[in-house]
Amino acid sequence: MELYQILRRPLITEKSTALQEEGKYAFEVAGEANKPQIKQAVEKAFKVKVTAVNVVNVPGKRRRLGRRQIPAHPWKKAIVTLKTGDKIELFEGV
Repeated sequence: MELYQILRRPLITEKSTALQEEGKYAFEVAGEANKPQIKQAVEKAFKVKVTAVNVVNVPGKRRRLGRRQIPAHPWKKAIVTLKTGDKIELFEGV
């Protein structure tokens, strides 16, 4: 899997914004990506040093479409911890 395919989008939520004070950033990542691939992709994309990667598989919720219930797609979330002093400028000022 190519590095540019691993990181899908940054997650900007109230919880992820609070985690930024601790040097942690959240991303939606490809379902097939593993921790070493995520670490390498973040380090290469943002020129920072990653110390830890935590991964959460988020199950899809059931959605209603008329009378039918359709399962939404599951996705994978990665919480990346950076070395003390490093920041990702993409998240600053949000």
